[in-house]
Amino acid sequence: MGLTTETHNSTTAVLLLAHGSPSTPSEVPEYLRYVTSGRALPQTVIDEITHRYALVGSSPLTHWTLKQSYQLADELHLPVYVGMRNWQPFISDVVRSMVNDGIVRAVVICMAPHNSRTSVGLYRRALEGQAGAPFVVEFIDSWHDHPLLVQAFAEKFQWGWQKVCAEAGARVPVIFTAHSVPERTITEGDPYKDQAHKTAELVAQAAGLPGEAWNFAFQSQGMSGGPWIGPTVEDTILCLKQKGHDTVFIQPVGFLCDHVEILYDIDIAFKEFAEKNGMHLWRAESLNDSPLLTSALADLARSRLRAATGSTA
Repeated sequence: MGLTTETHNSTTAVLLLAHGSPSTPSEVPEYLRYVTSGRALPQTVIDEITHRYALVGSSPLTHWTLKQSYQLADELHLPVYVGMRNWQPFISDVVRSMVNDGIVRAVVICMAPHNSRTSVGLYRRALEGQAGAPFVVEFIDSWHDHPLLVQAFAEKFQWGWQKVCAEAGARVPVIFTAHSVPERTITEGDPYKDQAHKTAELVAQAAGLPGEAWNFAFQSQGMSGGPWIGPTVEDTILCLKQKGHDTVFIQPVGFLCDHVEILYDIDIAFKEFAEKNGMHLWRAESLNDSPLLTSALADLARSRLRAATGSTA
């Protein structure tokens, strides 16, 4: 939970919701039980994910989310709490703390800006529980096209991409990425795929990147169950190789901070895949504690409070 003593007595707060991540590889099996809501996974899948966490060391997702909460509390002068769906601090525990602190209204922002029932929908269900939230909830379903979010991604992109292009002596092709979801999620009307593409389009426009210079791929497809949406990053890398490219730059727009899907999937697995195919792979820095990201979150909270209560917070 992120909270400043300066704002502790307020009855209005912000609650940031995120996926959650274990602190050590030994916690991965228990963590996965939360991810799957108790559904058993093959031991080979558990072992592989544990191995990935061991290679990374630990996931900094909780660290960066808490850091954002502190920065946001300082900017808003309101208490900001953090709840995780699949690990500590659990959403249900944080909600109880908020009630004990006298919170009667909360703006709730998912640290996943694209709306999907596989992420945002599950966060909301965890927040509301069986009886509904015990305070007034101003829930933000998506913020994939917020100008300050786009600006934050564009800032990280331009810094990294221009450096790589200078070293390569040519304009390096770009792959924007977001986490994949099961195909059935999209066929049932989920807006996630369109929103992820829209974010990439807006970031490319903000960075002055022409349409032919960028591609979009979905990463981190699940290891069990039915088909997941693509194209995959691997297939996109191979397509770029066939076009004569030997360098590629990845800009994740579906993630706000470093965690295993960045530190393993991109920095280890995709980089090794590219190298095996004679390609060099680079990526933009994650937003992490970006001041522009904090400003985007603050604007979301202020706008929702103004719309709901006329507050100028």
